[in-house]
Amino acid sequence: MLLLNRKGFVFKALSCWFGVLLLLISQPVQAAPINQAVLAGGCFWCLEHDLEKLPGVLDVQSGYSGGDRPNPTYKQVSAGGTGYVESVAVRFDPEKLSYAALLRSYWRNVDPTDGSGQFCDRGDSYRPVIFVADASQRSTAEASAAAAKAELKSPKPLRVAIEPLKRFWPAEDYHQNYADLNKAKYNFYRWSCGRDARLDAVWGKKARKGVMWSSLPLKAGEPR
Repeated sequence: MLLLNRKGFVFKALSCWFGVLLLLISQPVQAAPINQAVLAGGCFWCLEHDLEKLPGVLDVQSGYSGGDRPNPTYKQVSAGGTGYVESVAVRFDPEKLSYAALLRSYWRNVDPTDGSGQFCDRGDSYRPVIFVADASQRSTAEASAAAAKAELKSPKPLRVAIEPLKRFWPAEDYHQNYADLNKAKYNFYRWSCGRDARLDAVWGKKARKGVMWSSLPLKAGEPR
């Protein structure tokens, strides 16, 4: 009788253990949360095109940030006085691309010494801004600004603003994915605006690249 009780106990214990194991196996694996960065760097067509090809970036959307009026339009923003700037919302996988690495690519795609616009586009609606959603993003943005300043060794102060994100409003449909849908017009605009020529002058061989800051020590496996 005692042996049967023991066998029954063991059977119940094994059954319970297998039940827990099956429950754990059947649970879906929780994916890492998708992060978002909102950045402004002149023409949003260009910044969208430059950042969407980075490994770990899921999608980039052109739009407007920084103002208070709801549902801003391109006509309103480009006319000035709204507080909005052309910007992009970058959705990315933090397991494949860190916010700090994304910001390195952002800096190398703007002229950080020009706070009155970017390249041929002038006015407040084209000024460079890193919009931060929380204290963690602000801390990372400030660290990236210090690293950019140390790398450039420029006597000019950096003019990229770091501002709290109010809300990102998507731009009109015809602005989305403009570079791919209007290649000839986009390429001519980018060339005539002098964007790449100025980036090369500011950043040299690191223009448009997200490699590590030369002012910081390399981590194992990271390219200089």
